[in-house]
Amino acid sequence: FFAYQKFYLAPREGEAVDQMYKAQQYWEAKEWDKAIKGDGNFPGFEKIIADYANTKSANLAYYYLGIAYLNKGEYQKAADNLVNYSGSDAVIAPLALGSAGDAYTELKQYDDAINYYKKAVSKGNNEFAAPIYLKKLGLVYEEQKDFKSALDAYNKIKNEYPQSQVASNIDMYIARAEGKQESK
Repeated sequence: FFAYQKFYLAPREGEAVDQMYKAQQYWEAKEWDKAIKGDGNFPGFEKIIADYANTKSANLAYYYLGIAYLNKGEYQKAADNLVNYSGSDAVIAPLALGSAGDAYTELKQYDDAINYYKKAVSKGNNEFAAPIYLKKLGLVYEEQKDFKSALDAYNKIKNEYPQSQVASNIDMYIARAEGKQESK
């Protein structure tokens, strides 16, 4: 295992990092097609994943690729790539999970969306990420007419993340969900 790590993976990781920088530049410039497929001189994220499987760069490329597809409106491809990202980074991991939830919401696969929003809340349990994904979770519950679960999500924002940006107008969502629950 040590020899595999040192003599095979480590050099490939360096190559992957070298190859990936141009795709990252295209991604940051929102040139999604070039970020995905490359430009003829430099590979895109799809090729990074294919050529450098089992490296940290290929794992990160799943995140970049998923976000690129999400921005292009190719939601199934977005979800497929985002769920393949497996990291514990405090910023990227909740973003990947929450973005997978966004893709599944667009696909109207609400059970999958709920699952990934819950994972994003758990992974990003802080003032920034958790309230955002709790709100999205509440909205999906409302879409499914599960107003009690929506209220639970919104109240969690109000009670556990009162200083968050999302909490500033959460009472409106709580009132709406309560109104819909009562008229049910």
